[in-house]
Amino acid sequence: MSSRLPTTSRPAHDTGNLARHWGEALAAVLAGFLAMAVVAALGLWAAGAADLPGGFVYVVAAVVVMAAGGQIDLSGDAGALAGTNAELTAMPLTVTLVGALVTGFCFLLPLRHHAVARTSDLLARVGRTVLLWLAALAGLSALARRDFPVSLPGGQSQDPMSDLFGELLDAVNPTVGFRTELGPTLLYGLLWILGVLLIALLVSRGTPLPSRLVRYHEAVRPVAHAMLLLLLAYVLIGLVIAVVVAATRGHAAETLAVALLGLPNVTWLALGVGIGGSWQGTVEGPFGLPMPPILDSVLRTDTAGLSTVDLSSLASYDSRAWWLLPVAAVLVLAVAFVAAVRSPARTRLWQHALHLGVAFALTMLVVAPVTLVEARFGLSILGIGELESLGGRVVLRPDVWKTAGLALLWGLVAGFLGGLLASGVRRRGERDAAPAAEDKRPQGR
Repeated sequence: MSSRLPTTSRPAHDTGNLARHWGEALAAVLAGFLAMAVVAALGLWAAGAADLPGGFVYVVAAVVVMAAGGQIDLSGDAGALAGTNAELTAMPLTVTLVGALVTGFCFLLPLRHHAVARTSDLLARVGRTVLLWLAALAGLSALARRDFPVSLPGGQSQDPMSDLFGELLDAVNPTVGFRTELGPTLLYGLLWILGVLLIALLVSRGTPLPSRLVRYHEAVRPVAHAMLLLLLAYVLIGLVIAVVVAATRGHAAETLAVALLGLPNVTWLALGVGIGGSWQGTVEGPFGLPMPPILDSVLRTDTAGLSTVDLSSLASYDSRAWWLLPVAAVLVLAVAFVAAVRSPARTRLWQHALHLGVAFALTMLVVAPVTLVEARFGLSILGIGELESLGGRVVLRPDVWKTAGLALLWGLVAGFLGGLLASGVRRRGERDAAPAAEDKRPQGR
């Protein structure tokens, strides 16, 4: 007489499902990093970085790490008596945006085949994606390190005194390089990927949510999707302008580099300025960042402190800057109308206003800080002063709370007007209400 012993082996279909889930997470991570690497490589190639001696791949890796929220530290060596001081804080937002869109889309794609989503399954899917993302980011961070020589101005054949001065200081060939800070990179990378996945779930109307979160679907998703449309609309307008400028005014390579690396840095700043927000900054020395000439001019206005970038300061150099105000009004009202149309018909006007106001304020609280730019490079002698020809500073800091407060006011007004405009449009819920009302009528013979 035989008896079967209990087995702890996992059923084949469970193992297959687990492997498929890990494969889906891996596909989302690889697609996101590949998309960022392609955009970064094209932008750096247009900027001339392909001419770096054996360092193009490392620079691409560094840009992708920065785009994913990582921290890159600049370092230098100029001999025993001279030292280089360099720092850079910036996000190449075109690379960031492309990576976020691709990763979010690939993450949501398998979920569209499910009618409902259990909390445990959704958290497990997020956990797998986050784990693989951080592993890939750590591997890329190990690649993002390189040193490059920096030549002193003048050259040996043109300025013998400069050559002698450099030889005495052992600083004829100073170097500058970059390294990845692994700890901060993984921390900020964790926040980045969690933010991307959360936003992807918020803006997707067709992706199922756990039952506990379904009640927030009607209030959050229409305005979240509207904010995404607003940001993408500004990027699209900026892209069209960049193409026109490249085709008509020359400097096509430089314009392409800005579009592929930092287009949202400029266009989202234009959104904030258009609603009345402001940035503080300065540009000193021969070094600078690729930016529109009008912005560079404003930032060089105050040589003693920080200049203010707002509508009036930009318009003082080019009156066409006033167009940022009506463009912002039209686009914000348009997305408010879209949000109202996609909201249930029972939503009241004050709710439209409140939802869009809060959503717009939160959007600017996220968007404005990522436009921050702080860059500095200098060559000091004995730690005292700097060589002016190799010194430079670029600063661009947003007035975050002012801009977010104005976004709240704009959202309240636009949400109310958008609800009014959508009142004559058949919206979700109206078709369901009509048959229900007919069923309640008394039936006569």
